[in-house]
Amino acid sequence: MKRSRLSYDEWKCILSKELCGRKVNSTFFKGYIGLIEIKEVNEVQIWKFNGENITVCDKGLKWLSILPKDDNYCITAMMNEKNEILLWYIDMIAGQGIDAEGIPYFDDLYLDLVVYPDGTIIIDDMDELEEALSKKDITQIQFGLAIETSNKLKNGLLYDIDKFREYTNNCYKMLKEE
Repeated sequence: MKRSRLSYDEWKCILSKELCGRKVNSTFFKGYIGLIEIKEVNEVQIWKFNGENITVCDKGLKWLSILPKDDNYCITAMMNEKNEILLWYIDMIAGQGIDAEGIPYFDDLYLDLVVYPDGTIIIDDMDELEEALSKKDITQIQFGLAIETSNKLKNGLLYDIDKFREYTNNCYKMLKEE
C-alpha cells in the first residue's frame, strides 16, 4: 500500500509550489484542508474526458485537499486561476495521519473516483485494487472498505453535483478564513 503525502511529491512534473493547510474542527467539517498553488511545471498534465482536454497540472492551477477525519477518502479538487473546479479526484484510503515533517498523509487503497463538473463519475484503478488484493498487498477487509467507501460517496456526497460543488467551495472558504 502506498502512502501519499498531501504535498503531492509524487507529481514529479511540479517544479515549484506553495503549500498551506490547517486542521478544522467545526460543525460543518472535521479534518484537514490543504491547498497547493502550482507555480512551475516541467510538463503540463492533460487528461481527456468526453473528447475534451482538461489541464489538471500547470502553472497557476490549485489543488484543494479535503481529508475528513474518521473517513476513508481524500478529495482533491483541481481548480483553475478563477477557483473554478476542473475536476475532483477522490482516493479511497485505509488510514491517515501526520508525518514527522508535519505533512498530512493517507494510506492509498488504490481505488479512485474521478468526478467531472457535470456530475459524471468515473471509477479509476479498479484493476490496481484487484491486483493489490491478489498479491496480498491489501486484505479482503481493505478491499471491501475501498468498494464500500466509493459506493457510499456515489450515493451520498456525490449524488448531487451542485451540493458537492458547494461543499468543496465551503471547504475552500474555511481554509482562506484562517
